[in-house]
Amino acid sequence: MLEPRTRPNRRERPAKPALTRDGIIATALAIMQAEGLGKVSMRRLAAELDTGPASLYVYVTDIEDLHAQILDALLVSVHKRLPAGTWRHRLSVLLRRYADVLFAHPELARMAMSTPANGPNYLHLVDTILGFLQEGGASDRNAAWGVDTLLLYVTAHAAEHAAWKESSRAQSDMSMLRATIASADPKTHPHVARLKADLVSGRGERFDWNLDLLIDGIVRAPAATKGKR
Repeated sequence: MLEPRTRPNRRERPAKPALTRDGIIATALAIMQAEGLGKVSMRRLAAELDTGPASLYVYVTDIEDLHAQILDALLVSVHKRLPAGTWRHRLSVLLRRYADVLFAHPELARMAMSTPANGPNYLHLVDTILGFLQEGGASDRNAAWGVDTLLLYVTAHAAEHAAWKESSRAQSDMSMLRATIASADPKTHPHVARLKADLVSGRGERFDWNLDLLIDGIVRAPAATKGKR
């Protein structure tokens, strides 16, 4: 005769691991890597952690904060084993690694335009960039203001790339743009007509050139001063 099934006593169930901010972020990162950032919601995360969504808000402010912390967790890789060389070379490698993280996770690139990472790895990234800029001779204020410009350029470039990559019209829109530039009338648009090949040239080297331009400007410009607006 079959014995009746009994529900396990709650006291006999294994205790759930205590919630922690690091544990929440690690679980969110695992979901994103498996299914994409769009699947990372408070409800889904709570289910994975066997808790209620309200419990998560003790550790993260909102979903934007959670996404920012996911990006921060990924930034740990940008600092590992920076190559030997000049401050400028090491800075360029660091910024390109940051770009690689965003290119690998386009949803985070778009998010970072409005909600930047703000955790320990991001702070380490900022501190390292400041050190390289000052090693190159930038004034304190130029370095402090310039780090924002460098990170914004890289983030915006990655976000734009992500938008183009996911757009069904990207190829046709680019073809139309190239055709418009190629057909520019030298009489009405002499500069566009003369530089039409250069306007649509370059890929990786164009990104590198702009980074070099920004770094040069930060290091060589006169020390920034606070002025009245």
